[in-house]
Amino acid sequence: MKKLLLACCCLLGLLLSDNPAQAQTQTLYFPSLTGSTWASTTPASLGWCQPQLDSLLAFAGRKGSKSLLILKDGRMVVEQYYGTYTADSVWYWASAGKSLTATLVGLAQQDGILSLNDSTSRYLGRWTSATRPQQRQITIRHQLTMTTGLDDTPPAPCDNESTTPSCLRYLAPSATRWAYHTGAYRTLQDVLTQASGASSMTQYTNQRLGNRIGMTGVWVNDVYYSKARSMARFGLFILARGAWNGTQIMTDGAYFQAMTTPSQTMNRSYGYLWWVNGQASYKLPGSQLTFSGSFTPAAPADMIAALGKNDQKIYVVPSLGLVVVRQGQSAGQRTLAASSFDNELWTKIMAVFCRPMATAASSEAASYGAFPNPAVEILTLRQPAPTAVNVRLLDALGCQVRRQPTAGIETSVSVAALAPGLYTVQWLDAAGRVLASRRVARL
Repeated sequence: MKKLLLACCCLLGLLLSDNPAQAQTQTLYFPSLTGSTWASTTPASLGWCQPQLDSLLAFAGRKGSKSLLILKDGRMVVEQYYGTYTADSVWYWASAGKSLTATLVGLAQQDGILSLNDSTSRYLGRWTSATRPQQRQITIRHQLTMTTGLDDTPPAPCDNESTTPSCLRYLAPSATRWAYHTGAYRTLQDVLTQASGASSMTQYTNQRLGNRIGMTGVWVNDVYYSKARSMARFGLFILARGAWNGTQIMTDGAYFQAMTTPSQTMNRSYGYLWWVNGQASYKLPGSQLTFSGSFTPAAPADMIAALGKNDQKIYVVPSLGLVVVRQGQSAGQRTLAASSFDNELWTKIMAVFCRPMATAASSEAASYGAFPNPAVEILTLRQPAPTAVNVRLLDALGCQVRRQPTAGIETSVSVAALAPGLYTVQWLDAAGRVLASRRVARL
């Protein structure tokens, strides 16, 4: 009964609060499918600190980056290229392309041309050196989750990326062992072309997804190549949970959820070829060791990531509306645990979210605002004039979780006791009407 009353209360709140659910799900911007126009927003308008942003850009440059792009709710905030690399240059995704493949597999299942429960041998025939009964047990789902049971360290002349049947050797029953095995993954591309009837992986990618989101690229020897903006388009598509500019391309919400959350218990930081932050433990490629904590503790817990060799990155953070793209050379040696570059980069990124400097002569700085965003303990709410008499916070269901009188232009609200997640701030006049709404995150 209490749950029913709470649900009713939240529903009533949604109906009476000038549609806070719509404010909660802030409209994303999507660039045109063609042309080079991409709307931008300034760091100052978001309350980002320029010295910290300058430090981030310099750090990325020192670490061999070719590009660094940051989108906020789809709009370009940072588009930095280094050296001779430009917006028209093309670079490889490396294993970040695995996450693109996982998305394409989901679309193929949605179209009914394959099922995750299908044995891979249904499409490829004799594709491993395992016995036929052992091979029949390996499904498309096992390839997506890196749990085929095939040997990820086969003896020379084979290696982790080899796809010939003699190199895909049985080691353990499927679903009993997690191991990052690129060779076993790469055969998924053959599955997709066989199931779809496409002449190539590039053709299938373009027809099923690329043309619909303006992403251009090409698969060469099982590796995807594209411009930085195409990586950003794919990240924005994922941020929009499989939609583009009002069209839901991936309609299978259950698959999207499974793809971007822990897919098995052996490595909880791995979904369907996506890395999942904020988990209690993680394993890394080439190791059977389990490490405690998130693989990138400096990043928000809800971050998911497409990660490739030599630090090719697509990070997606729903709670902050962020997509971050990094292309380039290796940023340095990987430590025994997770990549130190990921954590250093996110330490730099999180540092830019702060209160605008008092010297900033920006009209945006005088508007309704909330900072720092994301917040941990105290959230400061600003209004351009002392018009609002109350402020309130609504959770993702539209339920009011905080309400208090304003204290003039700026009001401090404690969020320390709130659960991490996304909230809507509203400024209310004396009649209870909503003057403005802003989306904020609690870390």
